[in-house]
Amino acid sequence: MTLRSTLLSGAMVLGTVLPSMSGAQEVGRVGVDWVGNDIVIEAIPDPKVQGVTCHVAYFDRSLIDRLQQGNWFEDPSYSAIDCSQTGPIVLGDIDESSSGEDVFSESRSLIFKTIKVTRIYDKTNHTLVYLAHASELTQGSGKMSISTVQVPQN
Repeated sequence: MTLRSTLLSGAMVLGTVLPSMSGAQEVGRVGVDWVGNDIVIEAIPDPKVQGVTCHVAYFDRSLIDRLQQGNWFEDPSYSAIDCSQTGPIVLGDIDESSSGEDVFSESRSLIFKTIKVTRIYDKTNHTLVYLAHASELTQGSGKMSISTVQVPQN
């Protein structure tokens, strides 16, 4: 197998393994080094809360970096999130438990790692809390980011 066909096969596999977040729209991509690694920024409307949009930034490894490092199927867990009110807030049928519910997820490796956004409703303070974090099958990850959106009181 030639290097070119190996690279093309790897790119096709990575495209299948690392799809973009459900309902996400890429709004920015910043190159961070000469090998083509990028930071991707996606806008993601909360599917159950009308009027809230989250922007998630995460690291996207290039094919060259994957070849150099030898770890084809994994991206770093690092992510950042910021959510804001983008219209009148209407709460749908959301999970109001203290563990919240996952509202977005994206695979960052073949089977071991997923970046998730979990929504928790702090009913006492009328606040939606969005937590971006990685979940790993092999070990948990302490890398996280948080954003809050105030829910207007009726």
